[in-house]
Amino acid sequence: MTASSAAPGAPLPVVLAGARGHGRWHVENIRRLQAKGLVRLVGVCELTPLTEDEFGGELPEHSADFGALLDSTGARAAVICTPIPTHTALALTAAERGVHLLLEKPPAPSYAEFRRMADGVAAAGVACQIGFQSLGSHAVPAIRDLIAEGAVGRVTGIGGAGAWVRAEAYFRRAPWAGRRRLDGVDVVDGALTNPLAHAVATALALAGSTRAEDVAGIETELLRANDIESDDTSCVRVTTVQGGSVTVAATLCAERADEPYVVVHGTSGRITFWYKQDRVLLQRADHGPEELHFDRTDLLENLAAHLQDGAELLVTPADTGAFMQVVEAIRTAPDPEPLPDDAWRRVPGEDRRVVPGVDALVAAAADRLSLFSELGAPWARPAHHRLPKEVSTR
Repeated sequence: MTASSAAPGAPLPVVLAGARGHGRWHVENIRRLQAKGLVRLVGVCELTPLTEDEFGGELPEHSADFGALLDSTGARAAVICTPIPTHTALALTAAERGVHLLLEKPPAPSYAEFRRMADGVAAAGVACQIGFQSLGSHAVPAIRDLIAEGAVGRVTGIGGAGAWVRAEAYFRRAPWAGRRRLDGVDVVDGALTNPLAHAVATALALAGSTRAEDVAGIETELLRANDIESDDTSCVRVTTVQGGSVTVAATLCAERADEPYVVVHGTSGRITFWYKQDRVLLQRADHGPEELHFDRTDLLENLAAHLQDGAELLVTPADTGAFMQVVEAIRTAPDPEPLPDDAWRRVPGEDRRVVPGVDALVAAAADRLSLFSELGAPWARPAHHRLPKEVSTR
């Protein structure tokens, strides 16, 4: 059976590239879908082979050569969960073989690499889903409907906030972690482009501005408390061609970890979406607060349904073009400013750095659609501005 053919109704044969780190989540998800008869894990690509103890069971075929593994297994789809700089090359390796894709976020470390990937996938005629799992939440279309109905009046802007804690060891977990470049190649690992990328992508989705050509301008403030190249405390404001504003602030140096969220501000209310929990709070004039809970469609399950029954893909490359404009703005911005020594402290016994007061600043940025410097953070410099270059709309 070739990569482009499979028996109708048969489980989708899948190869997983990258089964360690976040890849472990994909292993468990594939097992869940395998139990439902939807997919079948036929191969694992890792540079260093997994042990059965590490994998948690009998290993499928495995190889460090992704292309050879796709060929030998007859995989029809691949999940790519590898270091950011490898995404484009691996995606194109799969596309050339007619193998469909679930590609982890961020899809690429630069807009040029993203364009090369997206154009190559389109030319090959394969399906590509980008792994922004939050965009599989049924809350996203529900919130869009509420906005369209005028539930909170006219939308005045959309904010996003992510206050997380990460030990210093987090930035030592892989050679590319906490790097903007590695061996001359773009990586662009950072709070807004990787761990809290969902906040940016989800805010843009609720703004109805997901495509590259929807972005009119971007302002960035990138800072770091940790001894790394990339940003661990940052904010971005996107101006859309419709005149809307999307402001997202994030830190990995919070005093306390909190659930990240996106908030829609309206003239007569607000909608708060805790996207990891699929939980929504609707607050509007002349109504009591209303809490709503939603289901979520898994993105690999959606890809399988697309290939089997023609279901619409939830997160195509084109749907992440605006997010990639943000990645490009961060990539081309000046390197993140180190915070002054008196702006952060170490937490005893926790191997992590904290920026006192940053939790409140992140929340205020999302609430007031303001950047750190506009909120009076003494360590923040005024934003670096970027206007998108002319973009391909293919």
